[in-house]
Amino acid sequence: MKTKVNIANISPKHVFWDMDISQLSTKQDKALIIPRMLMATTKETFSKDIAVIESAYNTNEIYTVLKNTKERISNNVCRMVATRYNKPTFLRYKF
Repeated sequence: MKTKVNIANISPKHVFWDMDISQLSTKQDKALIIPRMLMATTKETFSKDIAVIESAYNTNEIYTVLKNTKERISNNVCRMVATRYNKPTFLRYKF
């Protein structure tokens, strides 16, 4: 993890609509924060959205959290993250 970042200052408020974002810890809650911040990303907004996350987490943390999450992350997001970091592609859903 990078230097201490207040997630409330970098995250869109609608991403954490159901909780008090000021109570989240970037260290303890990364398994929630990282997937949530990418849940609604698209091919067009991915670069901007991932850059916000990269201001708080390193690439290995982002990749590992997304690879192991049970949150509803699309396979397209998984592919974009793997491509960005030159890592093996992983899928959240297998059909």
